Amino acid sequence: MSYQKLQYLYTDLSRLPKSVMEVSIIIPVYNRAGVVPATLSSVLNQTYRPLQVVLVDNYSTDNTLQVLEDFMRDNENDDFKVIVTREAHRTAGAARNKGFEQATGEWVLFFDSDDLMKEDLVSSYVGIINKAVEEGRELDLISTRSTLVFPDGSQRETPFSKRDLFAQHILHAQLATQRYAVRREFFASTDGWNINLPGWNDWELGLRLLLARPHVAYMGGKSRVDVNHNGADSITGTEFHSRHGQWEHVIDIMINEVRCSLLKPEYKLRYERLLEYRRMVLAAQYEREGHRELSVPLCREAHKALRESYRNNRRWRWLVDPVTRRLFARIVAGKRGSAQIARLLY
Repeated sequence: MSYQKLQYLYTDLSRLPKSVMEVSIIIPVYNRAGVVPATLSSVLNQTYRPLQVVLVDNYSTDNTLQVLEDFMRDNENDDFKVIVTREAHRTAGAARNKGFEQATGEWVLFFDSDDLMKEDLVSSYVGIINKAVEEGRELDLISTRSTLVFPDGSQRETPFSKRDLFAQHILHAQLATQRYAVRREFFASTDGWNINLPGWNDWELGLRLLLARPHVAYMGGKSRVDVNHNGADSITGTEFHSRHGQWEHVIDIMINEVRCSLLKPEYKLRYERLLEYRRMVLAAQYEREGHRELSVPLCREAHKALRESYRNNRRWRWLVDPVTRRLFARIVAGKRGSAQIARLLY
């Protein structure tokens, strides 16, 4: 074959469309007919294609299912595929697992039905993935920034760090539902969402994902996710005492997962201490809500576990114990910044 023909063939092939990666977005929905349209609109406005959107109705008692089906009918096309399915087990974890069974994208985003994604969220994830591929690096998970949006319209960016991710997640839930993308095959190798946890299931899952030792990347720049926080329409809710016992159960599960992991002993010890600190934070929240009958025994439990982890040594008596007591008081008073002190202290 002549040089001219080879050159023509190369030019012709270069004009062919390159294969593109499909990304799946999974959203569980329960009685969100008045809220989910805004979330769906933010998904539809993504600049990246192709997308697969898996909407899982948790057997809503309002007209949520009809809203989801209308969205599918009005917007589905070849590069924006929409699946609407249902899950009878009424927890978000069960619904997300059901959605994951339907996911076909190489990468997956889990999202909540009351939050919003900026239009370049998925394209930014894909840019990081493509760059890693070009550099010969393997990625399993990408962490991104998010912004809390409060009922009065005020906003605050969530804590985000590219270092000490285990501690960051334990203290700040950096791998909460909306705040990462995960490679589908990597996620499939884990046990998925715990379907029996009605709350903090994303916090528990984030720890298990980290214990599976993923290759992690971080999305820099501005926040690309708005999280509806603590309003009447928020999944998060507005208080803790009404579900006391559930939160403590999640902490117990996570401590056991750390103990059973392959982490080095010194890391296990540190992360157990941070989880006990989170138990103390929960006790402080009960105190703030006026429930000392819940706060006092829980605080004592966390304090006892921390003291025993230090074997009641001089460091505990002269530094950790007095600072821990001050941190508890700060949290009860509603002051911020205690978690960063705890990260250094423990």
